[in-house]
Amino acid sequence: MTIHLPTLRQLQYLVALHEHGHFGRAADACAVSQSTLSAGLRDLETALDVTLVERTRRSTRFTPLGEKIVAKAHRVLREAEELSDLVQASGKPLTGEIRMSVIPTIAPFLLPRMLPRLRKERPDLKLFLREETSADAIESLHHGRADCVLLALPFPTGESEQEIIELDALYVAFPADDPRDPPAEIKPELIDEARLLLLEDGHCLKDHALAACNRPEMRANATMIGTSLHTLVQMVDNGLGVTMLPEMAIDAGILNGTKVVARPLKSDSPNREIALVWRKGSPRAEEFHLLAEELRAG
Repeated sequence: MTIHLPTLRQLQYLVALHEHGHFGRAADACAVSQSTLSAGLRDLETALDVTLVERTRRSTRFTPLGEKIVAKAHRVLREAEELSDLVQASGKPLTGEIRMSVIPTIAPFLLPRMLPRLRKERPDLKLFLREETSADAIESLHHGRADCVLLALPFPTGESEQEIIELDALYVAFPADDPRDPPAEIKPELIDEARLLLLEDGHCLKDHALAACNRPEMRANATMIGTSLHTLVQMVDNGLGVTMLPEMAIDAGILNGTKVVARPLKSDSPNREIALVWRKGSPRAEEFHLLAEELRAG
């Protein structure tokens, strides 16, 4: 039996279909028509002489072999990306394209003060940004959809390298008319866990806040409801509870126009670490170190 080698484009179609679970959405992600994507996948199956995807009118299901091929395809595509990275790394640093995923509790606060200077000083750099939760961002990194990730540590990042950009202190935010008149620095034991509002699951800031307080009962009693820090601030401003905010959000003016007051958390670990993360062994590692310096200067 003769097996023909798949093309990178066919592997991209396969990975996109696995990620989106729908031919139309996968085609949109690959910027091709649905018929082109379907034909490409049929050609792939014909070339390999196997069935990778079971198609019905209502669902798309990958065969066990299809799942294994997808996992291998991710690695092949990542290696192909690194071939291009090798060439780019040999030229002028911080030029061309860099795809960076950024978590939602950093993007709206750090990027506005960093991007204008970066555009001015590095005009040949095309920085494509994608806002994702930490877990999704790390998945994008290891599947080759992102070249680097800007997130907050501690967080599991797999086989990666990282450079710390800055420490970001945590603050406790409460209504200005709070009758208990909190002190200049708030110890974790002063926080009423029944009134504590935090971001919903999927946002690492929730885990950083709970870890900083080191009170296990908080995880059970705090309300995980906010979809963004701005939502939490509005809830606090309306007297619905208290929350915890990173210093960068406060410096960026998230409390402007509200009657919310924020004071530093006093604990053994009151900070989260803002870090740039990239794949271990990336040929663009020196470039990412340079990008980390640029971010730090911002």
